[in-house]
Amino acid sequence: MVDQSSSVRVTPFELVSFSEGSGFVGGTAEKVARAVASAVMSRRDQIKMSEDEIQAFLQAGRDLQVASINADGTPHLVTMWYAVDDGTVAFWTYAKSQKIVNLRRDPRLTVLVATGEAYEELKGVSISGRAEVVEERDEVLRFGEAIYERYWGPIDNDAVREGVRTMGAKRVVVVVKPEKVVSWDHAKLGGTY
Repeated sequence: MVDQSSSVRVTPFELVSFSEGSGFVGGTAEKVARAVASAVMSRRDQIKMSEDEIQAFLQAGRDLQVASINADGTPHLVTMWYAVDDGTVAFWTYAKSQKIVNLRRDPRLTVLVATGEAYEELKGVSISGRAEVVEERDEVLRFGEAIYERYWGPIDNDAVREGVRTMGAKRVVVVVKPEKVVSWDHAKLGGTY
């Protein structure tokens, strides 16, 4: 997996003191250190989520934007419900849907989970990679039950389980195999732009 990166290399340092002529008088050492680090770190690096933050964000997310490539090269973009299965994003859909037609022809895709209304609230994870289409009935059913429980709650009777089985009869699971992950959390900017 290729992770996001910056062309700026940051070398850790410790600000021990500053003189009256340094221009830093009147501020706290913490503010000075943050300002210097901010000047050295790219904005991209400042808002990047850790791997744990990415996983927690994906677990908490609700809607997955899925982009595949149509035969004419244009994007095909849809919103899907999804689950994180062993740390990997996956969704289920009808086997004859346009996205599956596209992914069988060209398995490249990009998926996105994003939240936030105001700039300082924007948070998201974009994953580019390849789709693995899973058709094995037991796996499709297992995943369908996971989707049901994620969005509607526990499967607490056989009628519900049979309903999920019926829904899954014409479906496949798409597992997103990441090649590049990009994340952002604008709250990390502390209200600055």
